[in-house]
Amino acid sequence: MVSITTLLQLILEVLQMMISSTAALNLDLSLIPSGTVIKQIGEALPVSCTVSSSRNATLFWLKDNTRMRSSPSFSNLQYKDAGNYICETTLQEVEGLKKRQTLTLVVEGRPQIKMSKKTSSDGTFKTISCHVEGYPKPAVQWTATGIGTLNNKTEETKYVNGKFSSKIIIAPEENVTLTCTAENQLERTITSLNVSAINIPESDEPDERNNDNRENVNDQAKLIVGVVVGLLLTALVAGVAYWLYMKKSKTASKHVDKDLGNLEENKKLEENNHKSEA
Repeated sequence: MVSITTLLQLILEVLQMMISSTAALNLDLSLIPSGTVIKQIGEALPVSCTVSSSRNATLFWLKDNTRMRSSPSFSNLQYKDAGNYICETTLQEVEGLKKRQTLTLVVEGRPQIKMSKKTSSDGTFKTISCHVEGYPKPAVQWTATGIGTLNNKTEETKYVNGKFSSKIIIAPEENVTLTCTAENQLERTITSLNVSAINIPESDEPDERNNDNRENVNDQAKLIVGVVVGLLLTALVAGVAYWLYMKKSKTASKHVDKDLGNLEENKKLEENNHKSEA
């Protein structure tokens, strides 16, 4: 039978081997900056994640638990850049050995406002929209001249990437001025818009959807112009090639006619010479 002393020695030897084996597998990770970082929209944020390992290590990034294709780069921060970033490394030769560092990025911004108006197709009401950007999410309040504070008459779209819209539907019997106030902990912003009475025709302001689609429309216009220019260049090249072909054909025809003329003259001279000898 194995004595208790011998058994303890074996256990100590196994532990020492495990400790020495783990020590040989050096793996360290450094993320700068880390933790919670608050930045303003438009600012830059250099980010670096460095791995120190005795063996081959794999490095990758996740944003909000979704793996990223490349390392994050922030030269001009936008609201969509905010989120939880994880830099993680694993040893290729040792399963389960990994380290990770976390960066929680908060992008703040003062409220920005754009207002638009649109008359219904039947002309019975008008929709006034206040398009707001900012973080933390600004609180919106509507007021109007002659009406006072407008309560429980507005609706809001979803707040996505620091943007949302507050809309109000009215049918004014006289001209009014609507004021949209957006406020968060950074600033208070106020913008007004004149709205004519419902029976007075007026041009609508472009809404947020049109503004968002403007870039797509421009891209489509550029594509169409590119196709047209390509067709024109193709037609020009074909025209030049045809002109050169015709010019070459005419030149060759002239040479043939000239050669035929010389043959006929030679035949006539020979006939005349035969007649003279006779």
